[in-house]
Amino acid sequence: MDLAELSERLAAIAEELADQALDRLHEAAAQVAEGASPSPTLIAEERRITRARRAVEKAASLLSEPAGSEREDG
Repeated sequence: MDLAELSERLAAIAEELADQALDRLHEAAAQVAEGASPSPTLIAEERRITRARRAVEKAASLLSEPAGSEREDG
C-alpha cells in the first residue's frame, strides 16, 4: 500500500468520525428540543471525536503532499 492509498483511507475515516460527531450533536439537539439540557458527557464526546477527526485529516493531508515538500508541523 502506498502513501496515497493510506491518505485516502484516512480521509474515509475522517468522514466516519464527522458522521459520529454529527450524530452526537443531533442527540444533544433532541435533548434540548425535549426541554432538557444536553448531556455534558455527550458534548464532551462530540468534542473528542471532532479533535480526532481533525488529527486524522491532518495526517491524510501530510501523506498526500508530494515528496520533498515537507512543511513545519503545527
